[in-house]
Amino acid sequence: MKTLLIALVHVAALVIMPGLAMAQQQLLDDPEVYEKTHYQQTCKAAEFGPTFVKRLDINNDGIADVVTDHSQLTCDGVLGPSCNADGCPHNFYVQVKEGGYIMIATAQIYDYDFIQRFGNMVFVLKMHPRFCDRTDAMPCEMTVRVRGGRFVTISKK
Repeated sequence: MKTLLIALVHVAALVIMPGLAMAQQQLLDDPEVYEKTHYQQTCKAAEFGPTFVKRLDINNDGIADVVTDHSQLTCDGVLGPSCNADGCPHNFYVQVKEGGYIMIATAQIYDYDFIQRFGNMVFVLKMHPRFCDRTDAMPCEMTVRVRGGRFVTISKK
């Protein structure tokens, strides 16, 4: 009986998981419209700061991508409702050549710098020290490059 139950769980996972993976890679026409519409429906009153959305080429392909910063969201009078001691959510979207955007990452970070290193633009993500396996108070700085549709970590300090 136990073996049958485990087999049923595995079959259910095989049926459900591909659908969830597809939903995660949903092609969006415009992430700004998508996220703002979501919060306008979720909050009674949603306000967006001037840097809620930044359009920049994050994967060095010459096409403008999008980064959203949820510290710039005010929902029902609360600034950054999803922010906590680990920082605020930032969503990273890459524009595909065929048109539309896919979300490649969500990071709970304090802030980031977008700088040029060795001819390529990279992010220096500032986050909670535990992400660098530290217990001190200094923020962790993780340097990442976007390759295609994923983050590649270059260094952590």
